[in-house]
Order: sequence, then structure tokens, then C-alpha cells
Amino acid sequence: MSNEKTTVPMNGYIMLLFFLTAVGLIIYALTSTGNPEYALLFIPVLFLLPGFVLVNPNTSKVLLLFGKYKGTVKKNGLFWVNPFYTKKKISLRASNFDSERLKVNDKLGNPVMISTILVWRVLDTYKAAFEVDNYENFVRVQTDAAVRKLASMYPYDNFADEGLDEDITLRSSVNEVSEALEKELEERLSIAGIEVLESRIGYLAYAQEIANAMLKRQQATAIIAARHKIVEGAVSMVEMALDELSKKDIVTLDEERKATMVSNLMVILCSDKDATPVLNTGTLT
Repeated sequence: MSNEKTTVPMNGYIMLLFFLTAVGLIIYALTSTGNPEYALLFIPVLFLLPGFVLVNPNTSKVLLLFGKYKGTVKKNGLFWVNPFYTKKKISLRASNFDSERLKVNDKLGNPVMISTILVWRVLDTYKAAFEVDNYENFVRVQTDAAVRKLASMYPYDNFADEGLDEDITLRSSVNEVSEALEKELEERLSIAGIEVLESRIGYLAYAQEIANAMLKRQQATAIIAARHKIVEGAVSMVEMALDELSKKDIVTLDEERKATMVSNLMVILCSDKDATPVLNTGTLT
């Protein structure tokens, strides 16, 4: 459980005025009396200086007294605290972290390169300061670990032709993958008092050793799908042509000539190149 305590110390401007007044009086005493013993009064006055604390907006100061946690100053301004306090600065600003590109195996065992973009900030200063050794390094290490686990949970892409049709993939299910990554990171970073504001995949690609093979596979899949559509359209057009010729009684074709016509039309419609027409000036016999 968190033991964070928010504290508001003494106003620093009051102590600053007291400090300047004390220094002025000591200097006046030295110059007016000429007694050097008044210089010893500078020692307790200068002892006040370590107690001044300046807290900028969206930053905090964690206060320790001989190893004991005394509280966290989150209110911005100039304050004065016990001079024996040890003060540790912790930023409360949102931080952006772009992880390195990691080579991991997806659910199907394919090596992929993946990285993530994480936006985070410190929510609990006590946990960030004392529950982990270095909370910034902790964020980096745990983010890499979460990305590796995420990549192993989902395939890079669907392979429906091989009977591997997944509902969620790394490439196409951006929102679902981002939500899963955020949940995983929240669980891992909660021990350090870190709040995850946003997390998403920043880079995703097949590893270099299989990238060319997978590109050829995707191209082949696209070509097959296009050919399938072309053949479906060609068959429909041939069927329509035969029906129209029969309805309008333009020409009477026997089965052999129908087969020849169908063959020629299929060649013309399914060919990658433009057909070269051949004019027959003789009879059909």
C-alpha cells in the first residue's frame, strides 16, 4: 500500500525575510562596533539556508529526516523546511518513452521487429522513490518485457489459407493490441507508482531474415485473390453473352462452337495482355 503523505511546509518568503534581516543586523553590528565576535552569528544564520525548498510546477520534493520519510511537497512555490531534511526531486510531468526495436517471436513463431511508444507519469511519489531502485530505468525494462509478452500472445497477421484465422492480430487489431499493452504495463508499473497515460505500437515489421519471403507470400495471396475475382467476372460475362445471343437469335451455335466461343472469351477476359483479334472472312464450316 502507498504511504505517500502530502505536506505543505512553512512559507519560504517569511524565512527569507528573516534571513535577510538577520544578515543585515549582523553586518550593522560589525560595522558599528568593530567587534569581530559578531561574525560568529553568521554560523546559525547561514544554517537556515539548506532549509529553503523551491518547488516548480508539476514537480515534487520528497522529504527525508535521517532515512525516515516525512512527506512530499507537491505545491509549487518557495518553502522552508527543517535544514536536516534530505530533499529528493521527482517530476510529476508526463514523460514520453520510445522503446528500442526488439526482435521477438509472435504467436506463430515468426520473428518480428516491434517497438512501443509509452506516455507515463509518476502518480505516487513514495512508491517511485522507495519501492524501486530507479523508477525511470524500471519503466524502460518493464516496457520491454511487456512488449515481448504481448508479441508472443498474438500473430503478426492472419493466414486464413492455412486455417489460421485469428480474431486479433498485431498488424490489423490496433485498438485491441493497444488496450492489452496498456493493461499489461499498468500491472507491471503499479509497484513503482507509475500511471500509464497511453501506450501503442510504434513500429511493427517482420524480421529481416523472413521479410522478403513474407512479402512474396502476401503478393501471391493478393494475386490469387485478384485472379479469383477475374475468373468469377469472366464466367458471368460469358454466361451473359451466351444468354443474349440465344434470346436475340443472332446466331445459332452448336455445343462445339459454344465451347470454342467460351474458350476464346475466357482467354480474352482472363489474359494479362490485350487480345489480338483475328478476322475470319470465310465460312464457319
